[in-house]
Amino acid sequence: MNHLSDRINNLSTSATLAMAAKARELREEGKDIIGLSLGEPDFDTPDFIKEAAKKAVDDNYNSYTPVDGYAELKDAIITKFKRDNNLNYNRSQIVISTGAKQSLYNIASVMLNDGDEVILPCPYWVSYSDIVKLNGGIPVEVKTSINDDFKMTPAQLEAAITPKTKMIWYSSPCNPSGSVYSKDELRALADVLQKYPNIYVVSDEIYEHINFIGGHSSMAQFDDMFERTITVNGVSKAFAMTGWRIGYIGAPVTVARACNKIQGQVTSGANCIAQRAVITAMEASPDKVQYMVDEFKERRQLILGLLSKLEGFSCNEPEGAFYVFPDISAYFGKTLNGMKINNASEFAMYLLENANVATVTGDAFGNPNCIRISYAASQEQIIEAINRIEKALT
Repeated sequence: MNHLSDRINNLSTSATLAMAAKARELREEGKDIIGLSLGEPDFDTPDFIKEAAKKAVDDNYNSYTPVDGYAELKDAIITKFKRDNNLNYNRSQIVISTGAKQSLYNIASVMLNDGDEVILPCPYWVSYSDIVKLNGGIPVEVKTSINDDFKMTPAQLEAAITPKTKMIWYSSPCNPSGSVYSKDELRALADVLQKYPNIYVVSDEIYEHINFIGGHSSMAQFDDMFERTITVNGVSKAFAMTGWRIGYIGAPVTVARACNKIQGQVTSGANCIAQRAVITAMEASPDKVQYMVDEFKERRQLILGLLSKLEGFSCNEPEGAFYVFPDISAYFGKTLNGMKINNASEFAMYLLENANVATVTGDAFGNPNCIRISYAASQEQIIEAINRIEKALT
């Protein structure tokens, strides 16, 4: 390994992708694995979006795209931001990338210098910490509590700020906890940030439409935070388009131009056919995908009811996304089927090997007491998975 860079040698493997790969290996060995590890809707991309992609092929869209995206897609995103979030962006503030993950990496690479600190409320999405580290930043984890629905309080934010703080990254609805920050809660955090005008906020809103409480709030909606907030979004979750790989940002002009600059040296413009299809998705009313949200809501109630019957599982009620994040620390120190459980990683592996159910350790999300369970699976699979887990723990 000494011929590889320190950068890659120090990089963690994505825990969600690693568990998915392990589950695939076991399936290839003939085991019946139920996968509740990946954050991927189990719906097909809506037909009206697929038709737009087919038309793009027939219309011979096959050339390089503008680095920051088609103007028509930017206009559709601008319309979406105004319609859904009451945010007023212009073309110079929009950058389309190959997935929201690239959008996040772009932001880190153009904003962070070595030693800059980035506040991450825990739990956070699995890649935040390593993206920050790869770009010379220092993740500062703020521990939250299941009793507060895993939300960072203003006092916790204030306590985490130092002279080196450059940014705050959070997602709402949150992956992995499903927590949703209300407008009042965001305003309280923004009030703290008024004392620190040089701190920027990355608001990851990829699960925006998978929201069970009827209303989504953005940090950028506040006039005094608009020029300090970078709003990240995409189509993978709400429109079941994970493989289409389109994400985008709304950002201050200087940040957007910098992201365009670095993207031009790394990947250039995103896929032409996918972009044309996403124009149609952005122009559509969110009501077009409400059927998915309704089904996720039913599954949430189903899995919460099933988990409530399991000894040692402590759950809050997630308000969005399609995950539950139970605290399973009651099992630490116990021996199950000859295997001593010392942490969440060992617990998740125990479930994979003894219940044939794939979950993800909370260690990967900055919370070592929990596991993430995705309910982006059929109700039949959810019932069977929890039954298997119950048997494996009895």
